[in-house]
Amino acid sequence: MTKPSGPPRFLLAAAVPLVASLAWAKGEPGAERARAAHVPERATATVGESWVRHLRISLENTTLGGIGRWGTSTAQAPGAAPVPRESLGESFVLGGKDLYRLNCQACHREDGSGAPPEVLPVTSLARATSRQYFRDKMKERGLPVDEAQLAKNAADAELSLRKRIRTGGEKMPPFPQLDRAETESVIAYVKRISGVPEAGPAPPPLEEPVTRVGELLVKGTCHVCHDAAATPTAFEYRVGYGEPPPLSFFTEQRTPAQLIRKVREGLAEPSVSARHGRMPLFDYITPEEVTAAYIYLLTEPPGRSAAAPNAAAASSGGGGGRPKL
Repeated sequence: MTKPSGPPRFLLAAAVPLVASLAWAKGEPGAERARAAHVPERATATVGESWVRHLRISLENTTLGGIGRWGTSTAQAPGAAPVPRESLGESFVLGGKDLYRLNCQACHREDGSGAPPEVLPVTSLARATSRQYFRDKMKERGLPVDEAQLAKNAADAELSLRKRIRTGGEKMPPFPQLDRAETESVIAYVKRISGVPEAGPAPPPLEEPVTRVGELLVKGTCHVCHDAAATPTAFEYRVGYGEPPPLSFFTEQRTPAQLIRKVREGLAEPSVSARHGRMPLFDYITPEEVTAAYIYLLTEPPGRSAAAPNAAAASSGGGGGRPKL
């Protein structure tokens, strides 16, 4: 008798009400309610090996994807009651801070400082784009200011920052899933936390469908450590082997509530001595965002495509030989 494909019926049943009611009219504190005109690209499946596997490094010897343990908890504390249905909207509304949390914070920390020497501060790249920042520094040191050279250096740094997000770095994965509006929102936020003087006003928040938010979280955070296996392998997974389970494991053997607890609070595994297992706690990811990731993995099963974006990006210039970020 063949094993039925896809997630068990009870998991689908558990997610259906969430699909019907979920989404989160939120944004970073103080964000204007006006939303940018934005049509995000359709969510696509996550494919290929995890980024740490692609780099051939062990989880014990890297901080990539592991900064969650230092994150700041969201307003909704662990174990808090679910968000009331009437407070949920038809979509997520995300500002630059939210997009940074979903895509960058797991490696670069909340303040952008990273974990040197492996993960360098994202703030240094942002400051390099600012003529005013370096003008002030040069004046402090009594050095002559060459405005033409400052303008050229800032323009080159701006291009470099965008290229780094798109194609990655020596250890930084590429983020081709971010569209132009999302990229600009992230860059504006990074400049703001970097103290760039001429950063300007923050772009308006972006309205994002549930599956798109899930895609950004899975590709930007989860896929750093968890493979997108093309075949069902969750039943073969054993925590004691020291390997993170594939993305398919979470919908095959976890309910949405269990996944929320695992991500935000930890969920003890039988063969791991640590109280909450080996996975860092990402309590800065909201329950709604975790649920969006669950729904995304159900609707766009990982590993469906034969192509592997990470490997493709590396072969086209996204691999070694570039400055680390």
